Amino acid sequence: MKRLLLLLTIACCMPARADFGSQQVALASSGRFDQLEQMLEQQAERGPLDTRDRHALCYAYSKTKRYTQLMACLDQLAARLKEGGERSTRLFGLDDATPALGLMRAEALVELGQYAAAAAQARSNLEWLEKDGGGDLDMIYNSMAALSIAHTMAGERDKGAEVANRIARSGGNIFSSYSSSRALALARARMALGDYKGVLEALDSDKLFAVNIALDRIFSGSYLTGVNNWLWVELPRAFMMNKALMETGRVEQARSGFDRLLAMPQVRENGEISWLLQFERGRIAEQEGDRAAALALYRAAIDTVEAQRASINTEANKIGFVGDKQALYGRAINTALSLQKDELAYELIERSKSRALVDLLAARGGAQLRGQHAESARLLASYQQAAERSVAQLPVDMAHAGGDSARKALKLQEQQLRSADPALASLVSVDALTLAQVRRHLHPDEVLLEYYQSGDKLVLVGVSSAQVMTAQLEGARLEPEVRAFRSLIEQQKPEALAAAQQLYKRLLAPAGSMIAGRKLLIVPHGALHYLPFAALHDGQDYLLARHELRFLPSASVQQFLRPARAAAMDSMLIFGNPDLGDARLDLPGTEHEAREIAKLAPQSRILTRRAASETAFKEAAGQYGYLHMAAHGEFHGDSPLQSRLLFAPDRQNDGSLTLSEIYALRLNADLVTLSACETGLTKAQNGDDVIGMTRGFLYAGSSNIIASLWEVDDNATAALMTHFYRNVKAGQPKGKALRAAQESLRASYPAPRFWAAFYLTGQGI
Repeated sequence: MKRLLLLLTIACCMPARADFGSQQVALASSGRFDQLEQMLEQQAERGPLDTRDRHALCYAYSKTKRYTQLMACLDQLAARLKEGGERSTRLFGLDDATPALGLMRAEALVELGQYAAAAAQARSNLEWLEKDGGGDLDMIYNSMAALSIAHTMAGERDKGAEVANRIARSGGNIFSSYSSSRALALARARMALGDYKGVLEALDSDKLFAVNIALDRIFSGSYLTGVNNWLWVELPRAFMMNKALMETGRVEQARSGFDRLLAMPQVRENGEISWLLQFERGRIAEQEGDRAAALALYRAAIDTVEAQRASINTEANKIGFVGDKQALYGRAINTALSLQKDELAYELIERSKSRALVDLLAARGGAQLRGQHAESARLLASYQQAAERSVAQLPVDMAHAGGDSARKALKLQEQQLRSADPALASLVSVDALTLAQVRRHLHPDEVLLEYYQSGDKLVLVGVSSAQVMTAQLEGARLEPEVRAFRSLIEQQKPEALAAAQQLYKRLLAPAGSMIAGRKLLIVPHGALHYLPFAALHDGQDYLLARHELRFLPSASVQQFLRPARAAAMDSMLIFGNPDLGDARLDLPGTEHEAREIAKLAPQSRILTRRAASETAFKEAAGQYGYLHMAAHGEFHGDSPLQSRLLFAPDRQNDGSLTLSEIYALRLNADLVTLSACETGLTKAQNGDDVIGMTRGFLYAGSSNIIASLWEVDDNATAALMTHFYRNVKAGQPKGKALRAAQESLRASYPAPRFWAAFYLTGQGI
């Protein structure tokens, strides 16, 4: 609260600009930070902002969660303060601006999930405050809360608890002007730790909260305007209180509290708090056995989540808690299945994966997304601006902030983008196919098997042209089992067969006769993205021998796949053994592979060693229908957009083609083959988790991608690829051609290690 009063006082002390200053006061005091931001940005277009206005703009960015702009603003302000020396750091004799900047940065880093950086910034802030000795307890408490939350969310619970205990020990007079700041900071830190009893004790210790509300309303004139300036504190505080009541067994009190909050119109305008309240209220209904009510609340929460902007939108700093949106989807899916609402469960699965992709791209590089043409790029920029301007997340009385008009503007921009470029729109807003729509995309004689893991539960949905089946499978310890199975295969251990049969029984047998003799479209989830399905064994033979397989990252992606063409394989762009400057990374066998493959398409272009550069790929890839890359790949399950292909570096590019860059490519390819790449099993993520190269190349414009789950013997790979391309050249569909090549290789190399690594994602034709 003190930071807001600082801003108001700064604005009031500008006699030469009294009108503008009074506008800042009015906008800040009523929480209209989006309008304050727009006003200051317009002023900046007319000339450089002075230190006071720059500080106000940074503060507005921090409230509207425009973190890219905030970080740049803070950098500019810090540079200006440094240039001006000690005198410029003090704004009208009030608190030094340096810790205010540091706290804004630390809190933003927490919201961005950059916990180590957030902890470092908060710690630096505390060291500065201790050295300054100014006794700014409000800033100290908030910096300590940010440090504790950052440690806890980074998995460093002991450190988080240590800082929380420091806040608790710092308590003085309960009627001190800083007692509310201390109580709220401690409650947030305890909430992050899951110490719900501690949360209640901290909030109960705040004896001045009601007094502060009354004084602030008198100070700001909100008694006259009707604006609740303390709503930004009251709502997070009320959420923490009622969640803590629920988690400590006082369910009846929590239910009543949640219901009162959900009835408030202001709560419905605060998307982040609103969906959390709906989710927690749904959990109570589920505990009480009212699954229908629980499902209705979960669906309302999902609708709220999906209505929010396609960017960072959490309240982690205010409530010490990051709502797990994928857990919300998981509960809704399992509840729908328990009510035998199979079609709804399936649609929620697809919406979950779509939302996870939106969140990923929004958080880590969505700005690099391309439009298929200039109008799409313009509409994307317009949509992103509207999303940033949307005030659905602002914790204020929205009756005075234009929230409804902002959301209508955002919806219009989304509709325009979706109409012009559906594929691009799918990356910034939730767009999932219904079950009926998915069926229309299935090939003749094909069955969809889609998996979804939520906690220890694994859901399987099977879809054919005439049938839908669902099963809830055991999902506990799935990742270590997949990891162990891969290890057994790669080491050619005889125990691999028993593991293959066990996994088949667990994952495929529940589909029963539905899959007999059919082609399979498999949509994995979590660790299953790393599972060599072809090597699963039904007790008689491998899955490869029974079924033609293709894969997709989600079933809904089919609506955006570029239609496969019946183009002749007369030319290819082939990369082999790029020179990475390290002999240990050379792939000499791939040069032979490249030349053998090129013989099948005489007009092919072969690039090896230094010529196999990232620059050459970016310049030429869009001109070929077939791209073959025998190069190293690094796949990161914990940071998918940093997965990359390694080419030779040159003056124009560093040789690292990341997935973020792949999304920005424009291809016209029937097939992209990633021959020597290895998909390592790191920590699997939730949702559309292993976005990997496949999702990126599909979006960039490839109909099919062939990749490998591990690095395979050079001779075996060369034999498989040569056989595969001969089949394609002869006119076979890609899925059938790959299966035939794998079966042929299996005759010479019976162990799954040699043939099971390869899989096809995309159309399959």
